[in-house]
Amino acid sequence: MDGNPHQKIDLPTFNKPYDKKVPDSVLDIAQKIEDADGVIIGTPEYDHSIPAVLMNALAWLSYGIFLLLNKPVMITGASYGTLGSSRAQLQLRQILNAPELKANVLPDEFLLSHSLQAFDTEGNLFDLDTIQKLDAIFDDFRLFVKITGKLSSAKSLLQKEAENFDWESLS
Repeated sequence: MDGNPHQKIDLPTFNKPYDKKVPDSVLDIAQKIEDADGVIIGTPEYDHSIPAVLMNALAWLSYGIFLLLNKPVMITGASYGTLGSSRAQLQLRQILNAPELKANVLPDEFLLSHSLQAFDTEGNLFDLDTIQKLDAIFDDFRLFVKITGKLSSAKSLLQKEAENFDWESLS
């Protein structure tokens, strides 16, 4: 993280720990998210879904931490096909709305289709319309972060609800 998009982060596969202790690698990511005004999640689409590594990270980040509650989140994604990760983004939106996460997700999303053809040899987007759309969504997200920051009345109630939520006691 720390500005290096290629920094490797080792997260263990999620399995509810008997001691209820969250691994340090998860706590490191959690601290960065806590310190951020907003979170941008970019996802590819594999088999009409988000990748397992993203699901694993979200499982850890919803285990007793609750740092995404009311946190502004923007979803972006890319795929080789025409739909531009739309199904993965829909699934991610549903996950982020789970009782333990309850992130505040920007209604707009950025879908990049035909991603193999969308970049030049240096890795830059070259289609002007796509660049303008992405810039506009980032501008909207900056405003969304400011607005969400003012919508904090229910945060403590959401936190209490998340802490008391238990999938196992639902029947």
